[in-house]
Amino acid sequence: MINTIPCRKMFTDTLVELAKKDKEIVAVTTDARGSVTLDRFADELPEQFVELGIAEQNAVGVAAGLVSAGKKAFVCGPACFYVARSLEQVKVDVAYSANPVKILGVSGGVSYGALGFSHHSLHDIAVLRTFPGMHVVLPCDIYQTKKLVEALVDYPYPVYIRVGRNAVPNVYENENPEYKIGKANVLSDGDDLTIIGTGETVYHCLQAGKKLSGQGIKVRVIDMHTLKPFDTEIVEKAARETGKIITVEEHSIYGGLGGAVAEIVAQTGNAKLKILGIPDEFSIHASPLEIFKHYGIDTEGIIKAALSLLNQ
Repeated sequence: MINTIPCRKMFTDTLVELAKKDKEIVAVTTDARGSVTLDRFADELPEQFVELGIAEQNAVGVAAGLVSAGKKAFVCGPACFYVARSLEQVKVDVAYSANPVKILGVSGGVSYGALGFSHHSLHDIAVLRTFPGMHVVLPCDIYQTKKLVEALVDYPYPVYIRVGRNAVPNVYENENPEYKIGKANVLSDGDDLTIIGTGETVYHCLQAGKKLSGQGIKVRVIDMHTLKPFDTEIVEKAARETGKIITVEEHSIYGGLGGAVAEIVAQTGNAKLKILGIPDEFSIHASPLEIFKHYGIDTEGIIKAALSLLNQ
């Protein structure tokens, strides 16, 4: 069945149900209840909802204050603003102050497509990986998103969560997939090549793996849903056993998933690596899927890169 529910909607619906049982859960937003899909939360739990207008810096500071007072704060809004406009507050009030605020960045990556670079968030993983104690997760579908929210409520670290804007195909058929922050999932196994994706690219990685398998190529596909803490063990194992790795991300080719894998592979010397993502340019203005196709991070682009790497 085709999924029609965006991950942001699954996130907030799950949060509402958890917040009904736990009055310490508070949602904070910045004139974004519509785009975040927090209307239901605001209507049903007004005493646990804080609206600050267009003031992302204030929202992060307020969320940090709430957490320091014993609340479980989820600050929610467009990813492009929370990893740029309010980055100082994320750095100092959240990470440096060790306040386990959960920051939900919606419409991440190139979800805002035609709005261009000002609204794209293609640097978020690279920046936030460098903040000590800051964790970073990118769920790939609605089932994984639901499991993530459940895990976040009492999670003792600050976390940045990036989801897209539109509904995405389900990667997991099981509504209760195995999920642990910091532990990647192997979606298919093989010893010819490894493809590692994160967030919305995982579906394309899985489809590419299936099509390559149809050509007799044994592909290992990994869902790297957590970018920090990073599952180094699964990458080291893939490097040893397959010798060739492709990373696929809706992010700059610098400092994101590919960078994290490169840090490991460069020190072990066990594999050839190809990083697929957005190159060092202002990305084109188009729909998200058109951007994916243009930069070769869709299914066909991944297949092309895989065949090229295998033929080297």
